[in-house]
Amino acid sequence: MERVLRKSTAWDVAEKAGVSQSTVSRVFTGSTRISEPTRERVLQAAKELDYIPDKRASRLRSGQTGVVAVVVITRTDESAREVNPFAYVLLGSVCRAASTLGYETLVSFQASADQFYGRYVEQRDADALIVIGTTQNPEAWSHFAPILQSDDSAICWGLPIDDVRSVRSDNRLGGQIAARHLWELGYRNPVFLGPIEQSQRQFHERYEGFVAALGELGGEAHIMRDLSEINRFEQGREAIARLEQEGRSYDSIFAACDFIALGALEALTERGVSVPGDVGIVGYDGIAATKHANPPLTTIRPDLEEAGRLLVAQVLGSGETEDGSEPVEPPSLAAVELLERASTTKR
Repeated sequence: MERVLRKSTAWDVAEKAGVSQSTVSRVFTGSTRISEPTRERVLQAAKELDYIPDKRASRLRSGQTGVVAVVVITRTDESAREVNPFAYVLLGSVCRAASTLGYETLVSFQASADQFYGRYVEQRDADALIVIGTTQNPEAWSHFAPILQSDDSAICWGLPIDDVRSVRSDNRLGGQIAARHLWELGYRNPVFLGPIEQSQRQFHERYEGFVAALGELGGEAHIMRDLSEINRFEQGREAIARLEQEGRSYDSIFAACDFIALGALEALTERGVSVPGDVGIVGYDGIAATKHANPPLTTIRPDLEEAGRLLVAQVLGSGETEDGSEPVEPPSLAAVELLERASTTKR
């Protein structure tokens, strides 16, 4: 008679790992309340016992879906290839962070009113909602504002709406780093390029950090803020044309984002202006295209791996930890770093 091998259970894993069965359950439902050593111990025990959890049964018992919904807001006139690569990198980081906690991700790209949908948690399609993407679609953000303002299971990237849970890069520090970098290289007449109106508060934070650091160093910056073009690259080109029309002298640029910086770089090159000999340029976002510009663009790069982890931790983290203490709320600012390249380094 053939012997039937008994399938390992959560109780077997709990006994081997030295924890309760409920702890095993929480590990496999992606709870953020489990300490990392405990999680690793449970996962190792499960591996040794060849334990495979029944996700459907687990989700029915817990009332959770095991899914994080991610909405990427795009412009209405934007094709998939035109979406800012920054959004794709951040999306990948969010998906990776969710996967690490045992969650699947449901991704939706939304641009127009006929596509807008954010009731994933309410309809039990997901346990949490993360909204990222361009701030240049005010209609979309108006749709998501009530959800983000009222639902603790929803969070967004950046600062597009008042009174919402969000994670963003350390914009003020990024602006300070840019100012000090230019100053140390001998640039003394900088200009800031970028709209800093209410819907672009992350741009305003970068500007605030930039001018504050310059003030401490004994300098100041001119700002080119009222840019009419909706396309960021064209805003950079427009800014250079207007500076030329005004007859304003400057020796360096800090752009609110990389695409504005790249547009400015192209416009300066067309005018025969040497970068960095005549004008140094610093961008912000660290997109891959900056590495291949001519010359390669110095930029402030947010840690998007950390940003993804923070978004997921903020929106899923709740309740008490395993030892009964209150959890520490994850920070809302992702670290930034300077990538120094040839657009600022005078040789």
